[in-house]
Amino acid sequence: MSVKDKKIMDYMANVYGCVVCKRLGYGFAPACIHHFRSDVGMSQRSKKYIPLCWNHHQHPKHGIHGGTKSWQKKHGTEQELLDYYNATAPEDYQT
Repeated sequence: MSVKDKKIMDYMANVYGCVVCKRLGYGFAPACIHHFRSDVGMSQRSKKYIPLCWNHHQHPKHGIHGGTKSWQKKHGTEQELLDYYNATAPEDYQT
């Protein structure tokens, strides 16, 4: 992982917060980094990532890992959320 990626991930998780919560108008929610699963194998990590809170990331019923297709219908695709993040984050922290 590059120094730039580490800086961006730290900003995403600790300052920006969950991109879904922010998009829904809920405000800041602490986040962890979700690496895209589209177009990569399950054991591989994509170079694309977004910040998601526990509920939107790992919750068995409400998180993206609980059912990616239905989750994306409700909240948008990983790429749509990354585009939203990049449109709303300061330039120095865009991916």
